[in-house]
Amino acid sequence: KIKIKQIIREEGPKNHYQKQGTPTMGGVFFIPVGIIINNILYFSNENYKMILTLSCLILLFMFIGFIDDYLSLKKQFNVGLTPNQKLILQLFVSLIFIIICASYNFIPNNIQIANKIYNIGNLIYPLGIFVLLAESNSTNLTDGLDGLLSGCSVLIFTGLAINILIENPSNNTLAPACIIMAGASMGFLFLNNYPAKLFMGDSGSLALGASLGGIALISNNLWSLLIMGGILAVESISVIIQVSVFKISKKLKGKGHKLFLMTPIHHHFELKGNNETQIVMSFWLVTLLLVIINLIFFTNA
Repeated sequence: KIKIKQIIREEGPKNHYQKQGTPTMGGVFFIPVGIIINNILYFSNENYKMILTLSCLILLFMFIGFIDDYLSLKKQFNVGLTPNQKLILQLFVSLIFIIICASYNFIPNNIQIANKIYNIGNLIYPLGIFVLLAESNSTNLTDGLDGLLSGCSVLIFTGLAINILIENPSNNTLAPACIIMAGASMGFLFLNNYPAKLFMGDSGSLALGASLGGIALISNNLWSLLIMGGILAVESISVIIQVSVFKISKKLKGKGHKLFLMTPIHHHFELKGNNETQIVMSFWLVTLLLVIINLIFFTNA
């Protein structure tokens, strides 16, 4: 009724044109639900400052996505903020988050990989900024098929919660926070599953990435997030490879060469003739397997 409807990019798969007009910006509804429940649950808890800091990070990334979605709707074109504008805003918010975490010692100065711990000192802070930028943009790129990101998010958040409890059974803050975000994503999935009645937009995808990155940083589960979020990483890497190969081949041969039919890679599988639902279900299954692999082989018993 208020004309918040998705604009489909012309260079995307042709079968996506039928999605034109689907309501979008769903992130502004389900992301705050997770944040509100977390804040109510931990308001009088000794670790409330940690939850409040995470909540601010997620809300600010949601706001960046909201601006991007709003400008896209206003222009009636599938580009809101420019890539540089979006990156600068993400960098600014990430820097503030890292500074606050450093002042309260929320982030450990080491990285745990399987049962080994590597102390990297203050390098954790620039790494933390990189993780937040990479994770939020990876989730943003993954959000291209109905139910793809929301379904993967449910699995990754749940895997993170189990991972945190295995490593530290007394951690009664971040594990439940993960489950709450998984629940919010699950609730949204009922509207976002094919055929989607509502898209999350950048307001949802950027916030989910920031949430995953922020929780992984504070809980010292960056390695586990990389494993369990393998699909998110592949989606992002496919774009980097495609752009790099195109630019290098154009410079060397005068004509750009594409390694994939289209990126992110889920579009490549679409153009190969695979059904959208089959692709989404396959990506969910891969994510589930990665979560199980991480829990079996890369966590401390």
